[in-house]
Amino acid sequence: MLALQPVMPLGAHQLLIFVLQVGLLLMLAVLLGRLAVRLGMPAIVGELAVGVLLGPSLLAHVAPAVSDWLLPREAGQFHLLDAVAQIGVLLLVGLTGIQMDFKLVRRRGATAAKISIAGLVIPLGFGIATGYLLPASLLADNVDVTVFAMFLGVAMCVSAIPVIAKTLMDMNLLHRNVGQLCLTAGMLDDAFGWFMLSVVSGMATTGIRASGIALSLLFLVVVFAIVVGRPLVRVVMRHAREPGTAVVTVVVMVLLSAAGTHALGLEAILGAFVCGILIGRSGRVEAAWLAPLNTVVLSVLAPLFFATAGLRMDLTRLTEPSVLAAAAVVLVVAVAGKFLGAYIGARLSRLTRWEALALGAGMNARGVVEVIVAMVGLRLGVLNDETYTIIVLVAIVTSLMAPPILRFTMNRVEQTAEERLRLAEHDELVR
Repeated sequence: MLALQPVMPLGAHQLLIFVLQVGLLLMLAVLLGRLAVRLGMPAIVGELAVGVLLGPSLLAHVAPAVSDWLLPREAGQFHLLDAVAQIGVLLLVGLTGIQMDFKLVRRRGATAAKISIAGLVIPLGFGIATGYLLPASLLADNVDVTVFAMFLGVAMCVSAIPVIAKTLMDMNLLHRNVGQLCLTAGMLDDAFGWFMLSVVSGMATTGIRASGIALSLLFLVVVFAIVVGRPLVRVVMRHAREPGTAVVTVVVMVLLSAAGTHALGLEAILGAFVCGILIGRSGRVEAAWLAPLNTVVLSVLAPLFFATAGLRMDLTRLTEPSVLAAAAVVLVVAVAGKFLGAYIGARLSRLTRWEALALGAGMNARGVVEVIVAMVGLRLGVLNDETYTIIVLVAIVTSLMAPPILRFTMNRVEQTAEERLRLAEHDELVR
């Protein structure tokens, strides 16, 4: 009988570096995130800036010895941070699924569907075409150009519900029809985005055609999630009747669902998202019970994930003319595609020109979701450092663009009686 070799515990120096990294990244992410909010920007901008400051964009050039000590280029050391970040992003996506308001989708279904479909198809097509046209030097080694083009299309067509919702709240636009439509269409975009991300991820890892993966995903979502997952989640949540138990139960189910889809060769994020939807639709979850989980994920794990994501950005690559030109092209395509798609969908729904432009501005914010997509692409080897930096840059710029354009356009949209009544009801509730 062979004796198993003992697994060596984490070394003292590795542990020291890991704890310092987590503490420093989290502290700076909170500080710069709050500074960004005070300056009228999304918190994610400050959180990503932490990684930019401490990563290859700045610290590696200003103080290389400090950078090598604090952020050693050892796979094992970096993977410790990645592991914590992955737990954070899976729980963040799971919470997004839990908080999806399907009543809102039903109320605004037809109009939101037109806006969402146009706002998905047009930027998806623009992104795929751009992926084929970008120079081969920007593609990761051994990546198929079709997989890369489809991945870029997915990155171009997503929206970011957390950024959209926060922007609308800050600007007091949630009660407006445009705000409601933005959220509804954004939810549909999110769902489609995670679905397409799994399709492209499956193509990258297994080489199976997109149609085969899409059919597998539809079977998983429609058959397993509805027939098996939904009643199972209801039974489990029925027994989680205390706040602490509910939090642990939600975390366990989200992580196991993510593990299940990952084991099937699909993207783990899809499992977390679908599980979140099932939990939210179970009718067994009190919002107050999940408040502690929301606090930990949104205030600790999510900022740490975005700071870690920023560490992989290398803005010095933009000094190369070819990379800078590609970044400009991708940014223009991303903005134009989303604006054009949302505008066409809104006009087909007989909304005014200014309402259509406001919807384009709101749905153009990609923030959180696009950063997650970029991290998945880097992990799968679909993106290299240059294309990863470009996509994260698009996420930042589009999130910064949304508030001023929304403010400009909504000042030209007259408030309706229905919107004033909705605002009065909201004010009555918060008193």
